[in-house]
Amino acid sequence: MGMGHVPQEPIRSEGSNFQFQRRERRRAAPRRSDRSRQGLVAPTQSTHNQSFGAWGEELVAEWYHDHGYKIVARNWRCRQGEIDIIASRESVLVICEVKTRATADFGSPALAVDLNKQQRLRRLAAHWLSENPLPRANIRFDVAAVIGPKETVSLEVIEAAF
Repeated sequence: MGMGHVPQEPIRSEGSNFQFQRRERRRAAPRRSDRSRQGLVAPTQSTHNQSFGAWGEELVAEWYHDHGYKIVARNWRCRQGEIDIIASRESVLVICEVKTRATADFGSPALAVDLNKQQRLRRLAAHWLSENPLPRANIRFDVAAVIGPKETVSLEVIEAAF
C-alpha cells in the first residue's frame, strides 16, 4: 500500500502570524550552583507569598479587633479549602477573604474574589457552621484588600461584598 498523496509545499504556512506554532528549540537547563544544594539560597517564592499573605491577614485581624469584632477563627481549614478570618460581633458572623498584593499594578486585590471563590466561601461557611452551630447568626461575607508594603500600606475592607 502507498502512503497517499504527499504535498510538495509545506503543510503549515510560514509567516509572522502568531497563531501558528513556531519551531521549538531545546535549551540547556540552567545549572544548579553548589549553594542551592547546601541550603544557602534565599527562601522560595511560595514561602515569601505565604508570609506576605500572613502579614496582610494580621493587618485585617487587627482592623476587625479595632472595630469591635471578636476573632473566632483564623485560617480555618477543611478538605474543601480555607477561610482566612471568621469574626463575630453581636449576632453577626463575618466570613472574610483576605487578598494581599505588593502593588496595585493589576487592579485591586479584591477583584481576585470571583464567582467561583464566592461559591467556595459559601460552601466553607456552611461546613464551618455545621461544625460550630450558632443560634440565630446573620452571616456576612467580607473581602479585605491589602496593598503594600512598597507603597503606603492600604487596607480596604468591603463589608457585605457578596
